[in-house]
Amino acid sequence: MAENSQPDVTKDIPKIDLSDSIREFSGQNSDYYVDTLSQIQATGENLNLWNKAALLCGPAWCAARGLWNLFWLFTIAELVALVQLGKGIWGDLGASKMAEAEQLTKRAHDLRLEAGVAGVTGDESAESSAEIAMNLEKAAELAIQQAQAAASTWWLYLIAGIVLYVVLRYVLGKFANRLYELQYSAWRLNKKIASGFSMQRLTIALVILVILVPLTLYRFTVSSPVEWLVDVPVDNAYYTNSANALEGWFDRTAEAGKGVFDGITAGAQSVLDAMELLLVDAPWPVVAVFLVVIAWRVASIRVAIFTAASLCYIGFLGLWEASMVSIVLVGAAAFFCILIGIPLGIWFSRSEKAYAVARPVLDLMQTIPPFVYLIPIIAFFGTGRVPGILATIIFAMPPVIRLTALGLRQVPSTVVEAAVAFGATKWRILVGVELPLATPAIMTGVNQTILMSLSMVVIASLIGAKGLGQEVLTALQYVAKGQGILAGLAILFCAMMLDRIVQGRFQRQEDQ
Repeated sequence: MAENSQPDVTKDIPKIDLSDSIREFSGQNSDYYVDTLSQIQATGENLNLWNKAALLCGPAWCAARGLWNLFWLFTIAELVALVQLGKGIWGDLGASKMAEAEQLTKRAHDLRLEAGVAGVTGDESAESSAEIAMNLEKAAELAIQQAQAAASTWWLYLIAGIVLYVVLRYVLGKFANRLYELQYSAWRLNKKIASGFSMQRLTIALVILVILVPLTLYRFTVSSPVEWLVDVPVDNAYYTNSANALEGWFDRTAEAGKGVFDGITAGAQSVLDAMELLLVDAPWPVVAVFLVVIAWRVASIRVAIFTAASLCYIGFLGLWEASMVSIVLVGAAAFFCILIGIPLGIWFSRSEKAYAVARPVLDLMQTIPPFVYLIPIIAFFGTGRVPGILATIIFAMPPVIRLTALGLRQVPSTVVEAAVAFGATKWRILVGVELPLATPAIMTGVNQTILMSLSMVVIASLIGAKGLGQEVLTALQYVAKGQGILAGLAILFCAMMLDRIVQGRFQRQEDQ
């Protein structure tokens, strides 16, 4: 024996017999799948190359075996192939061009008649009408030629459909066993995954195919399908009545809750006035020095330098007042988001039931397009800066709520148990243990809230919020590209300043 020869240790490893497991999984035709799936499990190769059932039945086999994702994938792909086949066999490929030619011919004929009448009466428009008619006739002849050319390509659609259909069945027949083996491996870990051959699944698949295939072929291969198949048969009165009912509800609610809405407006206006007094009405050198010093003391000298450079950019371009107004709007919106959002996040981290109720509301707040927020805001609060702030609050509050709840839920339970063991109260545990450990997540939520508030600056300007958003809106209205870019950069610098200053204290604590 050679000195460097090594004994084959793999022969001593016992092989696991999966026959019973595969039979339980596959159900019908289990002997075939025991042989096939065992080979794939052992060698990674599929010696039984073709799955004849998958090759012949296509998507129906996928559904019967519980491979629904594969069913939809191959159903859509085969529909594309069948549509090409239908176009090649019975589709009227030049129908649209022929219809266009008929319309042009009819119009040319009408103009010829008009020209004839005008010629008899001595009207000067006879010559122009005849010339237009001649041009239309030429266009009709060109459309007829294009229709004939399109009709002559039927064989291309036929070949493309056949090739695509054969390729799809080839791919499914060749790789069906491997894909089924992946499902078997997942089933071994989770018995809830579909297994075996199910007549119920096969029936559902056949019903789906019977509905989809004929309707799709009819829609895409017939030149003039029935109207109800192309356009949804609806009565516009439903839309009008629903819209009128909603409008009436808004009017009644706005009138009934006038006192509440006025109180909310007054509270937001007081915060807005205080911030405007500090940033807008104060002398600009005082405001600039104040912001730079705050950036230096809260964050770092680098943030202070960046703040100074940003303020110089804003001032030199004459955007100082608009920028300060935008910072006031964003600051007020962020203040209310943090004031309301963090307590809600703490509550939701404690109560799973409350969070389950709030989660769809938060999803709704984040997924509805921002312009839609403006409709109820205008209905209840009118227009101006305060409604702009309220619309921004609705749009920007979800991140700070979600991330506060997430951060508190991720606090290690062992740390909380240790604090309880030392006799800490619930308030001390929250303030001294949970909130400091959840600070990274909470600050990320605050960051996202600030950035989302700034993203609403332009949209809120539509209802009179003014600021830099008004500059961008004006640039859009008059296609003033340079003005829009400069105002957009000012919004960017305002966002970066606010973010760096707010995040500064937390970043400094991390670096220490």
